[in-house]
Amino acid sequence: MTGAELMELAADLGIDAVGAIPAAPYADTERHIRDRKSRGLFADMRFTMACPDVSCHPEGLVDGAKTVVAAALCYYREGSPSSADEGLLPRYTWRDEYAELRARLDALGRRLGGSYRVLVDENAHVDRAAAVRAGVAFYGKNTMAITRRHGSWVVLGVLVTDVEIDTTPALELDCGECRLCIDACPTGALDEPGTLDANKCLSYWTQAPATIPEEYRGELGAMVYGCDICQDVCPWNRGIEKRRRGLDPAHGADGRVSLADWLTRDGDELVAEVDRLYVPRNEARWLRRNALIAAGNIGTRQLESVVRAYEDDSDPIVSDAAQWALARIADRDE
Repeated sequence: MTGAELMELAADLGIDAVGAIPAAPYADTERHIRDRKSRGLFADMRFTMACPDVSCHPEGLVDGAKTVVAAALCYYREGSPSSADEGLLPRYTWRDEYAELRARLDALGRRLGGSYRVLVDENAHVDRAAAVRAGVAFYGKNTMAITRRHGSWVVLGVLVTDVEIDTTPALELDCGECRLCIDACPTGALDEPGTLDANKCLSYWTQAPATIPEEYRGELGAMVYGCDICQDVCPWNRGIEKRRRGLDPAHGADGRVSLADWLTRDGDELVAEVDRLYVPRNEARWLRRNALIAAGNIGTRQLESVVRAYEDDSDPIVSDAAQWALARIADRDE
């Protein structure tokens, strides 16, 4: 199959960008992962970084694998401004876009025939490495995979198959002299262009099973999970709303969450509702911690009684966040 035939087939299935490469080791990616790991830049994150001997070797994911088909699906949707006492979620979490891409790649695999395996948001494969090699995207200075048409507002995945498909060329693009993402990152997590220091990353800390350092709490603002700062300022992401007209509604989801709801809802119900998010050990305490930090940053007096309920919580991480939030709310009133 030619690359053009693959692109036509993928477009028919609603996949926004696609490319193909031989199923072979990602040697340079594996070296980069091991180097960053030795420098402690992953903090305690695991994901694909935990097993580069697997995640950088697509040739071992399917018997007789010949091709890795890399794909991207744009998830951009416009949101609306948050109201008082509302937290914010990053765009990729508004719907389970990974499930959507997984389904479309599975349909592609059936049309291609042969044996195949779909991997989307799985630890067994480094999706960005395939996307860049296959010409779906290029690496930005913020470490994101940036596509030509939809910027970095995409989820990525692959289909590893024993069907032979012609290789598609890599994109001859880069960020040039632009450093908007580096300058916009409030914690300096991108000071080494193209390399993320997770120890300083706001998104990492909203997912970390630990106390969020005080010096980073104020920078989170209303965010209760993740961070879109480096994507919001990226020139490649400008004008996306014009190219996404006619997109299906996000079923009412626009990234706003009630902080009071997150702090009063039954924990199991809360975790179940946001099962598309990574929550350490599926424990609601980490979502509560994030909501308390957001309350400290943007919460009003109306939220104070809800926050105060956690002031003497038996969980020291939660009580610390509540006490910090109460002090911030009081300071704003003064």
